[in-house]
Amino acid sequence: MAKIKHNNFLDTVDEVITNATNAGVLHLHAEGPGLNGRKIKVNGIESFHFGTTGYLGLEQDQRLKNAAIEAIQKYGTQFPLSKTYISHPLYAELEEKIEAIYNNPILITKNSTLGHIAVIPTAVRDEDAVILDHQVHWSVQNAAQFLKIRGIPVSLIRHNSMDMLEDRIKRLSGKVKKIWYMADGVYSMYGDYAPIEDLISLCEKYPQLNLYFDDVHGMSWKGHNGSGYVMEVLKELPEKILLFGTLSKTFGASGAVLVCPDRKLFRKIKNFGGPLTFSAQLEPSAVAAASTSADIHLSTEIYSLQKALQLRINYFNELLSKTNLPLISKNDSPVFYIGTGLPATGYNFVKRMLDEGFFVNLGLFPAVPVKNTGVRITISCHNELEDIKALVDALEYHYEKALNATNNTLERVGKAFNIGLNPTTIKEKSGSDVSVNYAESIEDIDTDLWNKLLGSHNMLNKEGLQFLEKCFSHNDQKEHNWNFHYFIITDQKDDPILATFLTSGLWKNDMLAPESVSKAIEQDRESNPYAMTTKVLSMGCLFTEGSHLYLDHKHSQSEEAIKELLLRIEALGERLRTGMCVLRDFKKSIALAEVFQKEGYIPVSMPDSCVINNLDWNSEEEFLETLSSRSRKHFRKEVLPFEDKFHISILDFPTPEKIDTYHELYKNVKSKNFGLNTFTYPKKVFQNMASDKNWEFIELKLQKENQIVGVMFCYKNKEGIYVPNLIGMDYDYAREYQVYRQLLYQTIKRAKNLNFQKIDLGFSASFEKRKFGATIIEKQAFIQTSDNFLLEQLDMMRNEIS
Repeated sequence: MAKIKHNNFLDTVDEVITNATNAGVLHLHAEGPGLNGRKIKVNGIESFHFGTTGYLGLEQDQRLKNAAIEAIQKYGTQFPLSKTYISHPLYAELEEKIEAIYNNPILITKNSTLGHIAVIPTAVRDEDAVILDHQVHWSVQNAAQFLKIRGIPVSLIRHNSMDMLEDRIKRLSGKVKKIWYMADGVYSMYGDYAPIEDLISLCEKYPQLNLYFDDVHGMSWKGHNGSGYVMEVLKELPEKILLFGTLSKTFGASGAVLVCPDRKLFRKIKNFGGPLTFSAQLEPSAVAAASTSADIHLSTEIYSLQKALQLRINYFNELLSKTNLPLISKNDSPVFYIGTGLPATGYNFVKRMLDEGFFVNLGLFPAVPVKNTGVRITISCHNELEDIKALVDALEYHYEKALNATNNTLERVGKAFNIGLNPTTIKEKSGSDVSVNYAESIEDIDTDLWNKLLGSHNMLNKEGLQFLEKCFSHNDQKEHNWNFHYFIITDQKDDPILATFLTSGLWKNDMLAPESVSKAIEQDRESNPYAMTTKVLSMGCLFTEGSHLYLDHKHSQSEEAIKELLLRIEALGERLRTGMCVLRDFKKSIALAEVFQKEGYIPVSMPDSCVINNLDWNSEEEFLETLSSRSRKHFRKEVLPFEDKFHISILDFPTPEKIDTYHELYKNVKSKNFGLNTFTYPKKVFQNMASDKNWEFIELKLQKENQIVGVMFCYKNKEGIYVPNLIGMDYDYAREYQVYRQLLYQTIKRAKNLNFQKIDLGFSASFEKRKFGATIIEKQAFIQTSDNFLLEQLDMMRNEIS
């Protein structure tokens, strides 16, 4: 089958970040003549700074500043030479001090991102495998991508899931030499910890297992000599562990540090660790500042600083415990996360805090699932206790305001994060002025009203939906059973504002993934048919395509109706326990995109849709005149010469034997079409077509061979639309006789003969369909899920295969 366009994860992230930037909560600029750590000026407002990762405040320590200034005066702004050749004079002293902190061999890198790129491809051998915690820092995941070029298996597991990790270890154990598990010591968004004791137990149980920790957020404020959270737990570092700390963030300078107890591996990394060999070394000022900070870490002063920070952390925790603010992960780290659920609430909350004079960070997709948007707050030694008290007062006041301003509730936030919350102090959302009519069968919907609103699209008229309800119920396989949900929203005069239908059923997670990804996953499905599948609540259904939403955009309550629909969908998804909600088949750049995104949906590209609107011709020559000159040449070469090779039949009620043949031809196409990877439809669907007056079959039989080689399954919508919904072909003859192109042409001729005004050609093969005069429409969908793991897993597979 011809290829179709697929969503690119980067495009999705770009749209989300752009939306947040336009809301004024990202890509901000600090202002003013200087910084002191306690306050920061943003948008002309001097704010208390609760967004730093310099938790001990050492970046403002005068001793570090003096050391940096003196180093510049003595050695210049940089030492422009690879450290492999020669280090500048201050390096040896710094390395000696950092080694004393860790009591192990160390390597200093320009930063942690370059450090991971230097270390991971060197430490991990071709015969090894890598398992990544789904929330391990991007810099680790990015460095691991380089391993795939060498054929090294790299996979994700859910965050801190020891059961999933052990299962993955068992699956890999007989295939690879070493298994590397990579995680953060302290995670940067929620401030939670890696289960280090459990991981050490797994290492003892499975000798192949090695651990790789990025502990940059655990550095300095934890551990003996500020060696970090991981060292606080372990005390001593086993040879099977590689550890990254940082000389920036809390350490107060620049650079990062690898701790490597394995001296043989240490030598290999030092001798040829990518950026270690070919990149510039740290500037003299950064080395001098780090060396001075190391003196502090090696003295008892570090424990006074740690104690001072812990006092502030405990105070903040104590104040938060007296509020209803939804703290997502309670611990003793300096990172806190207040959940807002909806992005709209997060934007509003952060903006309110900025205007009030408190700088906090927004946590949003892809760092967290889109429904887990929230506000990330960090505590540092710069913050006075009175600042922290003022912060909590402002958080408590503005959180309620942000919820009410965005029609959100504390109860909804709790459901988004799977935590119980007491909603008593939050005002309930005021009642809506629109009325919602809900039904679970098209039989309970007024026929004339439904057909007026949506009946002229695809096969969405009442008879088409009756057919679908009949086909996708009471089937043996769970993937062939769908539940239908109809919504009509009206105003106080009972005039319709909105209408749509949704279905809930099992989807393949890779449905919209590139063909190469689906092929790889299908190999797993040979032993587990339901691998990587999810119960989805989707606008429309997998059998239909096109506009599934009627909306009176001119109505004054149209946005209210949309938001009410989204609330109902959210409640429906909770009741049905679906893992994902999909609003689909919208034209690109729709006005509703911003509304959907603020309500917790991320945009993804859909395959292009193809329609033919121009059937205003009466002969073959007139049809050709509607095509471009290039398409006319194609038609005369690839279509017209083959028409007389076929006996072309239009069948309304084919025999059971014919349906058997047609079903096999359909399965031929389905088995090759991974571009839109859905479950194969059962024979029951085609048997129902054969007894339904609204369906007909365009059959191509080769005259010479007397062989049926192609069939188009077409729905006749009485509202003027011809819908060639499915296709079947015999691939032994398809290329030689141009079967696909001939089916397209015969479909167009048939629609014209029946006086239809439009042909819905659906997804896929847009390049081919364009040759027949089809208009290509860019489409997008909007996805809501509380599980980033699925999206990141698919994106990783895409990168691995490409």
